[in-house]
Amino acid sequence: MKIGLFFGSFNPIHIGHLIIANYMANHTDLQQVWLVVSPHNPLKEKSDLINMYDRLEMAKLATEDAVNIRVSDVELKLPQPSYTIDTLTYLHEKYPEHEFSLIMGSDNLVSLKKWKNYELILRDYHIHIYPRPGFDNHDFQQHPSISFTETPLMELSATFIRKAVKERKNVQYFVPDKVLKFIEGKNLYR
Repeated sequence: MKIGLFFGSFNPIHIGHLIIANYMANHTDLQQVWLVVSPHNPLKEKSDLINMYDRLEMAKLATEDAVNIRVSDVELKLPQPSYTIDTLTYLHEKYPEHEFSLIMGSDNLVSLKKWKNYELILRDYHIHIYPRPGFDNHDFQQHPSISFTETPLMELSATFIRKAVKERKNVQYFVPDKVLKFIEGKNLYR
């Protein structure tokens, strides 16, 4: 099975993440998308992150009814910080019957050369790129391991949602109802 791995902190998961995952699962050659909840991205600040198990639970709530989107806690079990190449190696060994690819935004492609063993990722895995506002990637335009998709452009961000929740603004429709209920019930991001 062809599985796309969509890594993220999902802090919180929002409708933009779900639109991207759904697009990849239904409009590319991928048969499934796994949302891989990352405990901590080594290239990002950790200060704004809430508990990884709360982020995992929100991702599960958001995808309960999804047909070909799953949530993976694999990185929560691996040494931290989590490096994509280590997770890919682990998943390849654990599930040799699957073919894994990466799903990432064009904003992350800009920093790909800073990733641990990025050359191995480009050599051994395919990468599906979704557009992000203000980022174009001429460096990788012709790379055989990279496909640029026509995923709808998402300008919604988890940062925007966290700020809105903190300011007690309504975020209905930005996050799934079950996620909103979870955020409110645990008083997250306040």
